[in-house]
Amino acid sequence: MLKYNCFSLCGMVVLTMALASCDGHHEFPDTSMKVGHVLCTDGRVMALEECDRQNKVPIAVVFHLNNDEKTEGNGYAVYIRDLPDEALADSVGVAQGTSADLYAQDGNTNTFKMYANSGCGSPAANAVFSMWRYGQSAYIPSVAQMRLLYVAKPYINHVIEKCGGDPLPDEAEEVWYWTSTEVAGQETSKAWLYSLGSGAMQETPKLQLHKIRPIVTLNE
Repeated sequence: MLKYNCFSLCGMVVLTMALASCDGHHEFPDTSMKVGHVLCTDGRVMALEECDRQNKVPIAVVFHLNNDEKTEGNGYAVYIRDLPDEALADSVGVAQGTSADLYAQDGNTNTFKMYANSGCGSPAANAVFSMWRYGQSAYIPSVAQMRLLYVAKPYINHVIEKCGGDPLPDEAEEVWYWTSTEVAGQETSKAWLYSLGSGAMQETPKLQLHKIRPIVTLNE
């Protein structure tokens, strides 16, 4: 009986060592999406090194992962380049139907409403919609989404630069961007600018020309 137990124990040790050995030689790559990964023109998200290895073209950098089931998509990516200065509206006094909620991640909905509004045109929304040739729907971020981008800036700027894009600026004259969030009580005339240099906000007439940094919702 003692001999049998010894053989059984030895067998278990050998089996454990064999399994450990097998585990040690089968390392699977971590393919989960991370902040700092890039969105390629074919819609795939991966590390920049893998993007280069596969000769793909990066167009945006992941800056936020969504863990809230109530929020659309798996996360957000910011395009690697700015769009030129545009007005948010071509006239004032007309409701565009966008939100004034400073905490809603609703840039996608806001941008579509500006684009589709028949009573008031939006040069900014038109410029963003022209980027849709890649199959990903770009849009003007809301204030809440710009806050997320501002927080992520130190972690993604070097990736944007490696992609050949425009890093999110620090210079005082370059940091202001349109959001798609209107100013409560003045919805027909003003929307919020957001500073990616300080996180500050400035209510601004929609007719003014300012830069746009489009983002995209990632859906897998």
